[in-house]
Amino acid sequence: MSGLGEGATWPPSMGIRQYRWSDLDSVWVLHQISLAQVGLMPGDGVYYDDDIPQITEVYLADRGDFIVGEVAGSGIVAMGGLRRIDDHTAEMCRLRVHPEHQRRGYGAQIMQALEDRARGLGYSVLRGDTTLRQVAALQLYRKSGWRELKREVRGDTVVLYGEKQLNAVVSQF
Repeated sequence: MSGLGEGATWPPSMGIRQYRWSDLDSVWVLHQISLAQVGLMPGDGVYYDDDIPQITEVYLADRGDFIVGEVAGSGIVAMGGLRRIDDHTAEMCRLRVHPEHQRRGYGAQIMQALEDRARGLGYSVLRGDTTLRQVAALQLYRKSGWRELKREVRGDTVVLYGEKQLNAVVSQF
């Protein structure tokens, strides 16, 4: 690919780390851009953002986590959170990749890091949701072994709920 210096890789590597308070503005913008890209807006019955200003309290302080993915020269391009539901179950939420950085595997890297972190925190089940509008997210969930639990119509949007067993043993044939 032209334009890459010697030793450069494509796609550029993404570093993953835990959220810190100084990330709030970047996370807020990434959240809004990602939802607007698929036509989700405040007041539509699906969009909510009250947890974003409280990431430390909602995610980090209650046996959860929130991570960001950074690319040199671009800053935070991906994010995702784990929120405790009960002692065995966590919700994966806020999985976002900036539109200019999609289709490079960053979403899969964030998802894998969150699944690994959930196992490390002692969870055996992950739950999550997305909409039919978020085609890339649907493909990622399906490819990663999630199963659909139910669908719900909210306004003109269909929300899909799914889960993944983290400690399931798959028998080999």
